[in-house]
Amino acid sequence: METTTKAYVRRDGDGEALWFLGSLVTVKAAAEQTGGRLTVVEFVNPAGFAPPVHKHLDEDEMFYVLSGSARFRCGDDTFEAGPGDFVLLPSGIPHTFLVDAGAPLRTLQLTTPAGFERFAAEVGAPAPERRLPDPGPVDPAALAEIAARHAVELLGPPPSELPL
Repeated sequence: METTTKAYVRRDGDGEALWFLGSLVTVKAAAEQTGGRLTVVEFVNPAGFAPPVHKHLDEDEMFYVLSGSARFRCGDDTFEAGPGDFVLLPSGIPHTFLVDAGAPLRTLQLTTPAGFERFAAEVGAPAPERRLPDPGPVDPAALAEIAARHAVELLGPPPSELPL
C-alpha cells in the first residue's frame, strides 16, 4: 500500500462522499493517508437509523458525536451519547446503535486499524449531492458477504429499540 504521510487539511464538505446503508459518509482520512493505522469518516445518519448488530474482528470503532444523539449497545452495556460525547466500541464485541427519532446523528467515526473506508465503498455508492436519500432496501445476504470480506461479522437485524 502506497501511503501519503504528510500534513493536510480536509475542509467541511471535503473528502470522498458515499451513501452507506442510507447514511452519508465523508472520508476524511483513509489507510493511504495514515499508513494503514487509522480511518476517520464523518457520518450523517438519518433520524431513527440503526445498523445491524455486528462486531468488527480487527477494528476498534470510535465515535465523537458532533450533533444529534443516539443510544449505543456494546455487549451487555447500553448508554446514550450526545454532542461532545465520545464512544468506544472495542473489536470483537457485538454492538449497534439507534439514532434518536428527532434529528439526524452527525459523528466523526474513527477505526483503528484503517480499512473501514474500503468496506463503506464496496457496500455504498458515490454521493455527489451529499443529501440524505431514502435508505432503500439492502440485500442482507450481499451485505453479510461483503462484511465478511472486511472482517465484520453481522449478528442480527437493526434494532427498533434499545432500552437502557
